Amino acid sequence: MLTIRLATPTDLPAIVALHNQAIAAGNTNAYTEPFTVAERRDWFAAHAPDAHPIYVCANEAGSLLGWLSVSPYRGRPALKRTAEVSYYVDYACHGQGIGSTLMKHAIADASWLGKKVFIAIVLDTNAASSRLLEKFGFELWGTLPEVAEFAGHTCGHLYYGRRVG
Repeated sequence: MLTIRLATPTDLPAIVALHNQAIAAGNTNAYTEPFTVAERRDWFAAHAPDAHPIYVCANEAGSLLGWLSVSPYRGRPALKRTAEVSYYVDYACHGQGIGSTLMKHAIADASWLGKKVFIAIVLDTNAASSRLLEKFGFELWGTLPEVAEFAGHTCGHLYYGRRVG
C-alpha cells in the first residue's frame, strides 16, 4: 500500500537522494551535478504546504519511493495561479504507478491550493515524463529546441501545460 502525504524536513535527505539518482542517470533533467541536503534546504523551506506543497509517496515500511513538488512559476504576481510541477520516482520503482499516484493527488489539490494551471518542463529525451504528463491531460504548449547540452549532445525543453482549476 502506498501513502501520499506532505513532505516534512526529515524527508529532505530522501528527496535529495531521489533527485540525485535522476541527475546521475543523465538526460532526465537539466542538472549535471548532485545536490547536498544543505543546498536544498532553502528550496524545501520555500514550499509552503498551503500554497506550494511537496508531496511524498511512501511504502508501508515508510521508505520514500517518489516525490512531487508544486512550485511557483517564475515568481511574478500575475502568475500566482500557475505552478510548475516536478516529480521524481526511485528508479527501482518505475512502472509501478507512483508517478501517477503523485500526479493524481496534486491535481486533486490544485483548486484547494488556488492553482488554475500546472506547467511541467521536461527534456525532450525524457519520454517517460512526457507519457505521464499526457496520461493526465497535459498538452505540449511549447518547445525550446537544443537548449540543454550533456557531454556534447544537445536536447530541447518541452513545455507541457494543463488547466487544473
